[in-house]
Amino acid sequence: MHKGKRYPSESRITYDEKTGARVRQVTSAPVIHQHPYYYTSAYDGAMRRLAFTSSRTGAPQIFVEDQCTGELIQLTARDDLQSGSLLPSRDGRFIYFSANGAGWRINTETYEEERLVGVDDVASRLHATMAMSGGATGLSGDDRWLALAFGAGTDAAIIVLDTVSREWEVVLQGPIGHCQFCHDDPTVIWYGKSLQDRIWAVNRDGTQNRRLYHRQPDEWVTHESWLNCSREVVFAVWPYGLRAVHVDTLAVRQLTSFNAWHASSNRTGTLMVSDTAYPDIGLQLFDPRDGVGKPTTLCYPAASCLGEHWKGAFPYKHGPIPIYAPAHTHPHPSFSPDGRFVVYTSDREKLVVESQIYEVELPEQYWRMEAKA
Repeated sequence: MHKGKRYPSESRITYDEKTGARVRQVTSAPVIHQHPYYYTSAYDGAMRRLAFTSSRTGAPQIFVEDQCTGELIQLTARDDLQSGSLLPSRDGRFIYFSANGAGWRINTETYEEERLVGVDDVASRLHATMAMSGGATGLSGDDRWLALAFGAGTDAAIIVLDTVSREWEVVLQGPIGHCQFCHDDPTVIWYGKSLQDRIWAVNRDGTQNRRLYHRQPDEWVTHESWLNCSREVVFAVWPYGLRAVHVDTLAVRQLTSFNAWHASSNRTGTLMVSDTAYPDIGLQLFDPRDGVGKPTTLCYPAASCLGEHWKGAFPYKHGPIPIYAPAHTHPHPSFSPDGRFVVYTSDREKLVVESQIYEVELPEQYWRMEAKA
């Protein structure tokens, strides 16, 4: 188990039995693999490397697939990495990740690791007790600013770190879940607050903390992401479809009405992809601009999509509940920067013990349209 170890390509091509889509299986070792969270591209901007985690060494490690040679390259050799935390920079220089209660980054050429800021640093500055590891949760479109969420419940905080100077500031304290920079504006961050009061935004300097959406009783608001080129935050009202709220005007509109689960946007905001569950009807493509969002099936990942709580109504009326929903059993689809591919994870119904990374090619009319945008 060492940095820089190279493995031969594991790529193999298949075709979806129902849609005919060309699917490339990226990994094949009989262990758990996981690509970055659905609102994060697995590639750098130039698509030189596809990043993922693999447990083939006995613990989750960051790997990349070199797009020139097809080789799989091991970047980390740790026993404390959070497998779902990896975040490739768009310039390809770094992959950010969380480990040992801190945010880190690793140089993709030299494999040098840098500890950026940890939960102990934040707790010391706030003169508070904070337990729970930190995670790299959002990188601005220019790679300059990194947002990290630390803590749990009311003891949580968002910090913003300058990736050049490595100076950081606490911009917000309180209940905080996921957070993400606006792709088109490095001064705005959306974040998830409580399960009962979910979608908020704050400026990078901590000003203008505001609620974006007033949740109605019994609505299950979840799985937010930015719609590129629109200044809108997309969210699921599970299982009744997706809506979007404008970060400036607070205008809300319906995008689609199928059971979209984790949805992400292409670079130009002209197309979205979403996985589905209960029932699983495959990965769906749709136009988020027309107010209809008629879905077209791209392929069928056949992931087990674990999480019994997703089968019913909003389950958090009285606060958090115990759940069992391993992330690597959810497809979490995301676009490649050129809009030609969608990357997803699937355990192919092997129920937790193994999952692989896949890359499916979009029909030509979709990526040709993206290339012209």
